[in-house]
Amino acid sequence: MSALNEIVVVGAGAAGATTAESLRRQGYEGRLTLVGAEPHPPYDRPPLSKQILTGRWEPDRVRLRAPEAYERLAIELRLGSAVTGLDRTGRTVHLADGSRLHADAVVVATGVRPRRLPRTDDPDRSGAPSGVHVLRTLDDALGLREALLTGPRLVVAGAGLLGTEAAVAARALGADVTLVGPAPVPLLDLLGPQAAGLVAATHRDLGLRVHRGRVTAVTADRGTVTGVRLGDGDELPADVVLVATGSVPNTEWLHGSGVPVDDGVRCDVLCAAEPGVWAAGDVANRPDPRTRRHRRLEHRTHATEQAMAVARNILAGTGARPFTPLRSFWTDQHDLKIQVFGDLAGTDRCHILEGDPAERKFTAVYCAADRVLGAVAVNMPREALRLRTAVETGELPADRPPEPAPAGATEA
Repeated sequence: MSALNEIVVVGAGAAGATTAESLRRQGYEGRLTLVGAEPHPPYDRPPLSKQILTGRWEPDRVRLRAPEAYERLAIELRLGSAVTGLDRTGRTVHLADGSRLHADAVVVATGVRPRRLPRTDDPDRSGAPSGVHVLRTLDDALGLREALLTGPRLVVAGAGLLGTEAAVAARALGADVTLVGPAPVPLLDLLGPQAAGLVAATHRDLGLRVHRGRVTAVTADRGTVTGVRLGDGDELPADVVLVATGSVPNTEWLHGSGVPVDDGVRCDVLCAAEPGVWAAGDVANRPDPRTRRHRRLEHRTHATEQAMAVARNILAGTGARPFTPLRSFWTDQHDLKIQVFGDLAGTDRCHILEGDPAERKFTAVYCAADRVLGAVAVNMPREALRLRTAVETGELPADRPPEPAPAGATEA
């Protein structure tokens, strides 16, 4: 620990802020700088597509910590400071304002940015239409909310977790919403057929239209969006378009640094990319001990768990321990709170443990070769802990006789 006099954490989201805080709480006493490209203090992103978008929360409520907390922990905040490069030999991080930060260790927690459609990738470029939005930052959420207050026709391009949550929030604001995605049932692979069926039914009850397809372009007239064009050539009218078609890791600033980049920062089981360089959060591409393949996980719980592991391993030296988390995430879809553990892909049987999908309240495990690989809880948060244990052990809970359910059925 004595060799680490200065640590720079690049990225002031949940992963970066948790890494910095964990370093202090685990005993690091040297200089600690947290660099963020946005001007806002570190904040939580999941509420952006729900509470912030609907206006139920004021922006200050998403802050991870009060500003004075960073002062107490002696964490220097460099906000509104984009990074431009890393010199590993000189052990310096370069910022866009021309300044440089010395670093005995660097944590890369720069996250991701939204993937954009053609002609919308640069909002300042001539010809880019107004009315096209993405949803990643607090400012994105506030701008989209303002655009939805007049009840416009909204097309959401992308029916993943972000797209579906934002679509539900937009309906609550009175927008006329069409959700476009490639699957016949949104979120089927992520949530399993029972929970995905409930989400589909909820969307229909809310008056949210789901269109199967892929948005390939935005149409516009005189610089203002008029709709979207689909892969089959059809067009859908729109006053506002939300692009939620995936993300791109923020790694360009590492070009020429020698840090391995491949769909994010490629790191080992300790979350180390190179000597003195670590990765945490959405940008980290690490080995999955269950599949033995590298993967990135863009989930809030994972970002926090990995950040704490990175802090521990930076300070542990030769005593560093592998980071072997269980994938877990949640989504709120109107009155449905859905929690998922493990992976549902590749499973062939589902067992209902408690409740009933028809009552919009149940827990279930998903199995392959008599081993539990994934689990889902819908509106049963207190019972979710036993699901985590079941996936970690691969075994059904002994005290709950399971009720089999068809793995391919949907409850709609």
